[in-house]
Amino acid sequence: MVQVVIISSSTSNTSTNSGDWVVYMIESSDHRLYTGITNNLPKRWKAHTEGKTGAKFFRGRSPSQLLYVETNHDRSSASKREAAIKQLKRSEKLLLVAEQRDQDWHQVYSL
Repeated sequence: MVQVVIISSSTSNTSTNSGDWVVYMIESSDHRLYTGITNNLPKRWKAHTEGKTGAKFFRGRSPSQLLYVETNHDRSSASKREAAIKQLKRSEKLLLVAEQRDQDWHQVYSL
């Protein structure tokens, strides 16, 4: 079962288990959507926000909000799901985000 989580921006020391991969979407400062995977979401968020080891996508723009998170993936299923999400149109990605807007997940990782 895949759990979907919505979280706002910040940083935290909470990490996922090493076998617990997540797929996530971030909205950037120029309102573009970035999709990625990690096994340590707080650490990856920090890397994106600090700009040193984050994605090249965030050079020249900054992450503004973590919009969408799916947990309970292994590395393989996370990579496949990331690829599937990246193939979606922007409007379809926003539908994924909108499906979870009612839930208050802002405290899940204390980001």
